Amino acid sequence: MPAAGVRHWARIDPLNRENIILSILVLGTMMGAIDATIVLLALPALTASLHSDLASTIWAIIIYLLVIAVTTTQFGRLGDIYGKGKLFNLGFGAFTLGSLLCGFSPSISALIIFRVIQAVGGALMQANSGAIVADLFDAARRGKAFGYISFGWNMGAMIGIVLGGILTTFIGWRSIFFINVPIGVVALALGLIYIKDNVTISDKVDLLGMGLLGTSLSLISFGAINFASYGGSSSDAYIIVSGMIGLCAFIAWERKAKSPMLHIEAFSNRVLSASILASLFQSLGFLSVTFILIMYLQGVRGLSPLIAAGLLIPGYLVSSMLSPKMGSLSYRFGARAVATIGIALMGIAIIIYLTLGAESPYYVVVIGSVISGLGGAMFWPANNSAVMSNAEPRQYGSISGLLRLTSNIGALGSYVIVITAATLAVPRQLSFEIFIGTSKLTGGISDAFINGIHAALLMSLSLLFIAAILSVSRGKKR
Repeated sequence: MPAAGVRHWARIDPLNRENIILSILVLGTMMGAIDATIVLLALPALTASLHSDLASTIWAIIIYLLVIAVTTTQFGRLGDIYGKGKLFNLGFGAFTLGSLLCGFSPSISALIIFRVIQAVGGALMQANSGAIVADLFDAARRGKAFGYISFGWNMGAMIGIVLGGILTTFIGWRSIFFINVPIGVVALALGLIYIKDNVTISDKVDLLGMGLLGTSLSLISFGAINFASYGGSSSDAYIIVSGMIGLCAFIAWERKAKSPMLHIEAFSNRVLSASILASLFQSLGFLSVTFILIMYLQGVRGLSPLIAAGLLIPGYLVSSMLSPKMGSLSYRFGARAVATIGIALMGIAIIIYLTLGAESPYYVVVIGSVISGLGGAMFWPANNSAVMSNAEPRQYGSISGLLRLTSNIGALGSYVIVITAATLAVPRQLSFEIFIGTSKLTGGISDAFINGIHAALLMSLSLLFIAAILSVSRGKKR
């Protein structure tokens, strides 16, 4: 039986309609993931073409992650109130428009502003896609559906890395944005036809709660990014502390608000709360590993960004191909077992990476990538299904947004961890150049940088250990 509230979608030929809607959601997820990574390999060309300094150009990546991290929870709540499908389609439109404007950017400042528009669209899609899946599919099929969403994310991240290098090399950096426009127009047209809303909640928008959360996350993220990019300062510390105080104020307000943005009592459900926290620590612990490996392959081994990314493709392929199957297994065996085994596999991959040295064979990276890809295929669909299965239907949007928030915070935190670890071994400007693949280390500096990489990997492993404990302690999925 379809989940409650999806009769309008499934009135005619339900199976085909569900498949079309899921395909649109996967495409939206894929495009958002592509543009989180596609700019990475275009940074040298962007810097030269727009006559920018490297630190400013890196903000073209960071601002995208920052806006998505800050807005996903708010946009999920708005989806509950005004319609998840409406906001998802609005997101596709904003993302497509932002991509077009990015392609025409005359300066680095304009590019950063247009990336904000693009990120707002991506956040609207991310925040509401999981909620639409929860509305559309019953518990028995939800894990597999989330597996396809994970497939879209992994394929997008992989395509972004590869496509960014190819398009930038043979056509030019503007093409990495223009390519989104025809795809976005077609997907938006399909979304307007097939993704409809007939279930919303009658509630008011918690403007104060949204403002407190958005401001708090912005302050924390901005302070942490400044710390990684320019070095620690007292002003950054004040900014981060102010953000944490703001989070405390947000939680206090949500406890007494008549129409809260997040219903705090929902977190009394152990499965839901432990699953969201497991997602947070898994993201913090493992998203940084990709950055670490790329910096190792470029800075220590001297590979081009495109070839370095190519060594990681097997892991993305394994994760993409197996995610739907692993999502089905989570319904059969339970999210706790499947997700926890997935985290354990990621930990094993990190242990393999800890053996890397200046002359290690490249197949070590490939083996670790495949093992971590299998782990990701097991963790993400199972964990997402556990979260949404334990959320109340009236909170699907806000909980889906919160779940995406944890992954986006992980992406930002990963950048901070990697750049900070790198700058302990080499000068900050040199670490930026390694990050984008324009410098190679030699001699004793290379050895020191490897030690810094190992320290960052150990930090990632400890964060994954916390995620595993949370995953085990979640209990059985409802």
